[in-house]
Amino acid sequence: MTTNNNKINADLLKERAKCTFNPKELTHFLDGSEQKTLERKEREKFFLDDPELKSKVPMEYLSHKEKYEENIRKACVIFRKVQELQNEGKAGMENYREILGGQLGSAILPDGNPLTLHYVMFIPTLLGQGTIEQQTEWINKAWNCHIVGTYAQTELGHGTFIRGLETTAVYDPSTEEFILNSPTLTSYKWWPGGLGHSANHAIVVAQLYTQGKCHGIHPFIVELRDKETHMPLKGIIIGEIGCKLGMNGTNNGYLGFKNVRVPRMHMLMKNSQVHPDGTYVKSPSSKLTYGTMVFVRVVLVADATSYMKKAVTIAVRYSAVRHQSQIKTSDPEPQIIDFVTQQYKLFPLIASVFAFHFSANWLWEVYNEVTSELEAGKLRNLPELHAVACCLKAVCTADAALGVEQCRLSCGGHGYMTSSNLPGTYGLVTAMCTYEGENTVLLLQTARFLIKSWQNKEETIHLDTVKYLVQTEDLPFTKSVNWIISAMKQVTARKVELAAKHIDERVKSGKAPEDAWNETSVELVSAADAHGRAFLLQTYASTVESITNVSPQLKTVLIQLQELYSVNTALRYTGDLLRFTSCKGKDIEVLQSWLEQLLNLIRPNAVGIVDGFDVSDEVLSSALGAYDGNVYERLFEEASKSPLNSEPVNKSFHQYLKPFLKSNL
Repeated sequence: MTTNNNKINADLLKERAKCTFNPKELTHFLDGSEQKTLERKEREKFFLDDPELKSKVPMEYLSHKEKYEENIRKACVIFRKVQELQNEGKAGMENYREILGGQLGSAILPDGNPLTLHYVMFIPTLLGQGTIEQQTEWINKAWNCHIVGTYAQTELGHGTFIRGLETTAVYDPSTEEFILNSPTLTSYKWWPGGLGHSANHAIVVAQLYTQGKCHGIHPFIVELRDKETHMPLKGIIIGEIGCKLGMNGTNNGYLGFKNVRVPRMHMLMKNSQVHPDGTYVKSPSSKLTYGTMVFVRVVLVADATSYMKKAVTIAVRYSAVRHQSQIKTSDPEPQIIDFVTQQYKLFPLIASVFAFHFSANWLWEVYNEVTSELEAGKLRNLPELHAVACCLKAVCTADAALGVEQCRLSCGGHGYMTSSNLPGTYGLVTAMCTYEGENTVLLLQTARFLIKSWQNKEETIHLDTVKYLVQTEDLPFTKSVNWIISAMKQVTARKVELAAKHIDERVKSGKAPEDAWNETSVELVSAADAHGRAFLLQTYASTVESITNVSPQLKTVLIQLQELYSVNTALRYTGDLLRFTSCKGKDIEVLQSWLEQLLNLIRPNAVGIVDGFDVSDEVLSSALGAYDGNVYERLFEEASKSPLNSEPVNKSFHQYLKPFLKSNL
């Protein structure tokens, strides 16, 4: 990030001069402390300054095959450097979170990392579902990259509905082995990152059969490729699934089995076991299998925050530099950030970064608490965590995808350029809406928890995230965040109540409970979505209220952003407020006026806020969003990198265009 004022765009200098708070203070607040900011910057420098992690040719000009080869090269360099840091005694987990996340990680590998699932799902599943003996055997190999693993659950024909998976693992007691098969084309594993050509092991989720009975899905460790030659082992049908909207360096793959035998102890048996004679011992609770998926959903909420930070930084800085059209015909073209419609597009998105950030922090802390309880055999809080993780994953990734696209649109035609990094960021963030649980399905899982909570009110009162379902009251309108939070809780409670009522009515009319649920599913998804909004509002408000270690100037800005997020959410749900609360049309007018006032208050600090996100130019990788604001120079510089500009006349002119033109004379 440059600090040479002679080279910084004059509009950005003007914006930074009128900022009412110190952006560095915001940076330290978001990082956790000044020391943590220094550590993060040191990590970024350690990776981003390494010439081995720079590509000679921009990735967009490489073929699909070349992208993978470049990404696997970089991935190996990255994890060698992580191991180097570990050997020096520097924090291990933070290094992994950074280089696998949506900020530093996506800067080094903007089209996805082929080794991500090794660390995000393969190792966590070994830890969460392997016995002590299995962990002893496998964790050291995996952690030190003696093997490379992935997590193979989703199939060509089944995704989120894991009970429908078709891959089979039949136990043979005579050899104490499981025999894995893919009985149909739709049973082929499809999507696992790194599976195509990178991983040599996988945790495979398959239907367990023993003593002639199916016991449902269970995880198995399966070796896929020879350790020396990397050739697929006998019975393994493996390859890469092809080009996608984004993440084309991730090396997503397919996997089929034809009589592949694995030893009995390759079934992860922390929760369920198969004895040598084939006797099956059931897990004490099916909920114990939630662990890995909950962990990934926790990570995704944090990643949604990172992608939003990048997108709004690009769009806000560009909006401060770009001059377009006129507000008054007698005046010069203004900065487009002066148009209130542009502020309305972007400022609520800035506020959403904080909403996601605070909720991600809450989710991470609770996840660690519940994981500790699970180790002690306490399962009580797991369903609530699962419901919140499902809901926040769905709501935050959906909002982030829409938000990044809104940022792209707010940059006009230049936002369509790959060099803006908004198309690439969108390709990464929109993928999150369907992987690790398609969002609609996840909202229905949350809805199931909400309906159970509604039906068991005496237990619900002890659950922090849903006790409002039995405690809400329709408060009279006031121009306050507290009223908005209360109103959104009231909306959610009434939606849950109505959905439960309609399910009961359908069952009483003769419908099967499953059909009644399906026919009420639109209402159920809406209720779960509202629950997510209420949770984000409450967490945002309680976090901001509890902040005491920042300056009054920064606290004022944080309150304004929190109010903007709340008011914008309320206006998005105008219909629900009018339907389920005593809110009137005139109250909506008050909210609209409040939103416009907040846009005006935030306007002088917009650039300062995104500066406070402290996303370096290397991480942003955007011609539109660099700290210096030299948009047009950077766009032209990026255009010059196109291979088509390496020569004034392309050979296709002589081969095709010239003969065509001559033929028309």
